[in-house]
Amino acid sequence: MSARPAAVLLIVACTGLSSFLTGCNDGAQQSAAALTGGDPGRGRVVILKYGCGSCHTIAGISSAHGLVGPPLSNIGVRMYIAGVLPNTPDNIVQWIRNPKQVDEKTAMPVLGVSAPEATDMAAYLYSIR
Repeated sequence: MSARPAAVLLIVACTGLSSFLTGCNDGAQQSAAALTGGDPGRGRVVILKYGCGSCHTIAGISSAHGLVGPPLSNIGVRMYIAGVLPNTPDNIVQWIRNPKQVDEKTAMPVLGVSAPEATDMAAYLYSIR
């Protein structure tokens, strides 16, 4: 088994069994970092910087209660991103950076997010429940 599927399994385990596991959030953050190559802590900061919470509800970010886009919790267990892309770290980075390239009719704007910022954002999103 490669590192990516193993990391995804750990994220899924943390999401589904969190009430039975202690310290799972740290494990989820470590797994998300290994899976994406990003830093969940920096990702949280970048999510705040770009105001993602004005459109999305995002766990762990108290000001993120937007209702325009879907809630971004449990990204790690979703099959698709934006209903069209298989849920992989590379695809979520692609979506964050240029959603119009994936779906020209999406309401999500192109915000000018850099590749490293999008990678960190993906790491944060994969680390939350």
